[in-house]
Parts: sequence; C-alpha cells; structure tokens
Amino acid sequence: MPRRPLIAGNWKMYKTISEATSFVEEIIPDCPKGVEVAIAPPFTALYAVSERIKGSLLKLAAQDVFWEDEGAYTGEISPIMLKDIGCDYVIIGHSERRSYFFEDNEAVKKKVSAAIRVGLVPILCVGERIEERKGGKTFEVVKEQMLSALNGISFTDKVVIAYEPVWAIGTGLTATPEQAQEVHGYLRQLLREEFGKEFSESVRILYGGSVKPENISGLMEKEDIDGALVGGASLKASTFLKIVNYGRI
Repeated sequence: MPRRPLIAGNWKMYKTISEATSFVEEIIPDCPKGVEVAIAPPFTALYAVSERIKGSLLKLAAQDVFWEDEGAYTGEISPIMLKDIGCDYVIIGHSERRSYFFEDNEAVKKKVSAAIRVGLVPILCVGERIEERKGGKTFEVVKEQMLSALNGISFTDKVVIAYEPVWAIGTGLTATPEQAQEVHGYLRQLLREEFGKEFSESVRILYGGSVKPENISGLMEKEDIDGALVGGASLKASTFLKIVNYGRI
C-alpha cells in the first residue's frame, strides 16, 4: 500500500494564540486531501488550535514531550496532557533539542516510548552535523540515533522518521534530492533489517532542512521521501500551502 505523504510544519518558538488560529483558518480550505498535513504550534497555542481545527483534515503535533505521565517536573508537559489536548503527533529528538537542551539518545528513547504508550505518533528526528558529513559519518550517526530510540520498543502505533541534516536547518542550505534519498533509502533498509519488511514499508520518512516551495517537488519525487518537516517556511500560510501542494500553487 502506498504511503500517504505527510507535511508537518514546526513553528518552533513563533506565533501567539491569535496568530496561530488565524494561520489555520487560512490554510484549512486549501489543504489537499491526498496529503496529510500537521502543524506543531508552541505549547501555549495547542489548545486553541486544537479547537479550531476540529472537523478539518489538519492534524495537531506538539514540539516536545516529557517521558513521565505526571510528577514534580516543573516546566514539563506529559504525553497524557498532549493526548488530552488533541495532539496526534509529537516531534522528538529535534537537533535543536539535542544541541541547546543537551538531550541524548537515552532521553529521546524514553520520550518515544512514552509517546507510543499513550497513542501519540512520534516524529523521530535524526541527522548529522556538517563535520560528521564531511568525515563520512552520516550513516553511522543516523543509524545510532534511530536504532537507539526504537530498539526494544513495542510498536503499538506507527512511527514517523524525520531525516534532518543539522547543517541544513535554518542555514538556507538543503540536501539535494539525491543526497536526501541516499539517507532515506539507508534508513528504510535499516528498518527492514531490524523490524521486518512490512514495518519498514509502512514507515514514513520525512525530509527536513530548509524545505521551500522551490525544492519540495524535487524531494517528493524520490522513492523513499514521504513528506517534509518544515521549519521557517511553515510560518507563512501562503508559503506553507505551496509546500503542501508540492509547489503547485
């Protein structure tokens, strides 16, 4: 069965509640039915956006999660809270979390497991830094990041993988479609070896890293690229709509 494309917009630390609801009101009418579209507002806007997109095709994602359901963890948000507010997805292991907040592979694994436990679909981010790519360590890095997060977990729901080369996030640089496909194909082969053909063929692998209307169609033409995790280009409705429509409008 063909994998349904997924385009997810990661707003990072942008947009007030009013800005967020205005954005979704603008894009709801023009989202294509053949593509799944998700948006990841900041925590403060999740509830308002969840209420606004009810009855639409839009899906809601959170940008992070803690691995405990409750407890004395000041400032954290539990997977149960995200599920309660209406989230379908949660982004885990983004390079900015790994870099700025020192999240290691063990923390990422705990978060993935916690998300799956409550029925959230994790969007697991993996990707190499520029020095690792230049040193020929791309495959080594993404293998460790992905398998350390997934091995030993009981898959009661789907998982989404997002390949985001760190050197292409917010830099204006983008992996060529051929570079992205090379890594996506490698990740799918790893999933096949570790978890079986049926699972590997069902998992969607997104590309992230300076995705724009100008490069989305070339990326989406590749066999193992099933969508995109979009950062800055997801902040403007007209630009994001061009991406979810593969640059056609």
